[in-house]
Amino acid sequence: MSVRNLEPKAMWNHFADLNAVPRPSKKEERVIAFMMEFGKSLQLETLQDAIGNVIIKKPASKGMENRTTVILQSHLDMVHQKNSDTVFDFDQQGIEMVIDGDWVKAKGTTLGADNGIGVASIMALLASTDIEHPSLEAMFTIDEETGMTGAKELDGYNFSGKILLNLDTEDDDELSIGCAGGIDTNTIYSYKQEDIKPQSAVYELSIRGLLGGHSGMDIDKGRGNANKLMNRMIYHLMDTFDFQLISLDGGSLRNAIPRESMAVVAVGSDQKDAFEKVLNDFAAVLKFEYVSIEPHFSFTFSTTQSDAKAVGNDDLKKIIRTLYAVPNGVFRMSPDIAGLVETSSSLARVILKNGSFETQSLQRSSVETTKNDVANAVRNSFELMGCSVTQSGDYPGWQPNPNSAILKIMTDLYRKMYQEEPQVKACHAGLECGILGKHLPGVDMISFGPNIRAAHSPDEKVQISSVQKYWGYLLEVLKEIPLN
Repeated sequence: MSVRNLEPKAMWNHFADLNAVPRPSKKEERVIAFMMEFGKSLQLETLQDAIGNVIIKKPASKGMENRTTVILQSHLDMVHQKNSDTVFDFDQQGIEMVIDGDWVKAKGTTLGADNGIGVASIMALLASTDIEHPSLEAMFTIDEETGMTGAKELDGYNFSGKILLNLDTEDDDELSIGCAGGIDTNTIYSYKQEDIKPQSAVYELSIRGLLGGHSGMDIDKGRGNANKLMNRMIYHLMDTFDFQLISLDGGSLRNAIPRESMAVVAVGSDQKDAFEKVLNDFAAVLKFEYVSIEPHFSFTFSTTQSDAKAVGNDDLKKIIRTLYAVPNGVFRMSPDIAGLVETSSSLARVILKNGSFETQSLQRSSVETTKNDVANAVRNSFELMGCSVTQSGDYPGWQPNPNSAILKIMTDLYRKMYQEEPQVKACHAGLECGILGKHLPGVDMISFGPNIRAAHSPDEKVQISSVQKYWGYLLEVLKEIPLN
């Protein structure tokens, strides 16, 4: 069965059309052109602002002209990640989707349900001829995943709506009214190199199969961070053998928990048997620690060849000890909202080769002062070893408003439709609402969406039955929009 035959067909067909268009962050030219053509083909007012956001406006359906104008918002870009053994060119190929029971996923890559389902939902509403709705202002932002550039540079003068529905939440029983802000910390250090010692055996070490996931939404699930696990292994080896590190490459994206890490190391040939035993023994320790969380965790090693130089011994100690010490994971839970991660840090990327050691990490918090606190902790950890540190991409959180008028409308409607209470929450991800609120003062905002799992990883999937629930709810919400 094709995704295009799923219900609601209009939404799934727009999702399939969207997923045929490559749309990596900072390379959205093709998807911008796609959306511009889409809006113009419907003969709707369609424009692109200076930064690249696309705005499409649709008049109210008959009888809804006196209702408050609604801004519908989703982001055009998607995270591009694939498994290491998947052959796929994100710049040229469309996402290959498959149906697996009640879920839609992709073949070895991210699916793009984050935030493609939201985009496709808005497209279906714009193209509809039989759905009741107030005046709609569709806001398709760019570069959400790598800096929220579209939200930051938005021209608020293009909008008159007083209610904003952000369609970028990943649990269908949840209404989000707040989110974390974030800041990127990037570091670089030039290390002294030395030749690989004579009579050395060179090994490639690989960690694979971790769950990974979104470094905001999944940071509290206890999942393994491939960069930190590989560093533990290297620290243990460094403490046990006369050992050299040649290269290190872990993680991929700043906002994804790293799933894989590869290292190339050298040890005296006369120590091979003992070295391999220590590798196996310590891998068993790591697997035991994560057996209930990371069922597919894999540590492998094999002999290889290398003509590259190794890290000098003094720098090796600095680098590995710093990576061991740098904060990672949950830094503080919210004292005010049960179960909410307030502050966290994720060591997303580690690259060491050819005399250069670089890292990328992302700190998040719903409280500006604790965001700065954990960012300072990370900064100082690296500066102590002599790294040059750059912090950028700072964006604010979204302060919850429990007295929101649209929240009351949607809460009451959810109870009526499903005979249960919705989960009214703030989330630890970085939604665009906090930034958009600065450009759209006084606009009442809320975020919701269908069940999406493992966003930002090749295991990403969206639940078909949940999409149907979410779509039905969205249509009823539009009917309940109050008078101007």
